[in-house]
Amino acid sequence: MAVRCVLVSVLLCSTSVGAHAADWSTANVQLLHGSGFELGKDSRSIMTFEYASRWKYGDTFFFVDATEPAAKGTSLYAEFAPRFSLSALSGKKLSFGIVKDVLIATTQEVGDGVRATLIGPGLALDLPKFAFADLNFYYRKSSRDAVAVQSDGGFQVTLDWKLPFTLGSQQMSFEGFADYAWGERGGTSPKADNVIAAPRLLIDAGHWVGAPGKVQFGIEYQIWHNKFGIRGVDEEVPQVMVKWMF
Repeated sequence: MAVRCVLVSVLLCSTSVGAHAADWSTANVQLLHGSGFELGKDSRSIMTFEYASRWKYGDTFFFVDATEPAAKGTSLYAEFAPRFSLSALSGKKLSFGIVKDVLIATTQEVGDGVRATLIGPGLALDLPKFAFADLNFYYRKSSRDAVAVQSDGGFQVTLDWKLPFTLGSQQMSFEGFADYAWGERGGTSPKADNVIAAPRLLIDAGHWVGAPGKVQFGIEYQIWHNKFGIRGVDEEVPQVMVKWMF
């Protein structure tokens, strides 16, 4: 119950921050289903609400996952990730090479048995044909996780991207994220360095019915090495995905 209250508060905060003088905002609902998970139920469904916006002093990204939303014992997990543009805050354009802006990147992770705070420098990248690409470097501190109630601080690098493209007459998108976390220690049980990546290949099905950009479907391939920092727990899970934009 406490986790759900925190998630609701984060959701309200994210939408209010993003809505205030937003240059743009977008939201979507995703439904994923796959099998081959290493911990817990082998086959599962996940429903995700995702929101992103850009405003005068930075950008905001938020999502909440509901695992097995139609079953008893639904688990929730959310990330709230506002970033603050140093160019906008300083009044001086900070860009060089493929870097179009330097930001202060923050993330709060909240879920059943999970609490973590991340902060560090972020880079907004200007890559040809990409809708966006970001590279964030974090100091990471978990106050509760799957390995230990308390852990020492560590580090994380996060890459996210979206590359729209056309194949024949079909509108498609290659998007996703990758995290590499290291250095956190879970009390007497050291956490292993871990990598999670979730690339997606999506087709714009809305384009077929005169509603381009509204419905996409495809595959998300989740790869997680040393899941939750538990050495030897590795998974590769292809998931069927449908995304509704609004």
